[in-house]
Amino acid sequence: MLKILNNLTATLIFSLVLAIIMIVGLGMHSAGGFDLIFLHGVLRWLHVIFGILWVGLLYYFNFVQMRVMPEIPAEMKPAVTKYIAPEALFWFRYSALFTVIAGLGLAWARGYIAEALSFGFAGGFYPADLPLAFIGIGMWLALIMFFNVWHVIWPAQRIALGIHEAAPEAKAAAAVKAMRFSRINVLLSLPMLAVMAMYQTLFG
Repeated sequence: MLKILNNLTATLIFSLVLAIIMIVGLGMHSAGGFDLIFLHGVLRWLHVIFGILWVGLLYYFNFVQMRVMPEIPAEMKPAVTKYIAPEALFWFRYSALFTVIAGLGLAWARGYIAEALSFGFAGGFYPADLPLAFIGIGMWLALIMFFNVWHVIWPAQRIALGIHEAAPEAKAAAAVKAMRFSRINVLLSLPMLAVMAMYQTLFG
């Protein structure tokens, strides 16, 4: 067991095997078996996993890295900017991508993607469509956050971290830009998560 725990890849593979066993067991004992509802469950599982990684890294950057960086001695900062931050940003942007793909896939599989993205107006906006307006708001907040990750935060961080060569003033300006848009994503994250977490419980 220690061999597995001492190696992250081995730990993840073992965890995935256990998860697949659970998923197959759930399918075998659910009323519809491995039907469309089962697919919804798998997509929701993937959506949650990638979402946890995405938002977890967003909170890590804001609650830990950016807050503590000014206190780190100058000679130690390259350890963060050259090694930790680029690796974290890789997982950050791709977890955002796969969160969105899984979420849109789930909305499409459940048949409400158009109604949700149009806040219920695609279906005529009857009173019964109001819950779809809420999930639509959550989806659009997540899409704005996704856009910020790939088209603002990551390009700015590439300059700020020196991945792309730039003058010191440009690096400083890029760091501020990345920080501000990362804070925008933190601001949007709580209402987005409120909708995502509560919609399924309240409306099924």
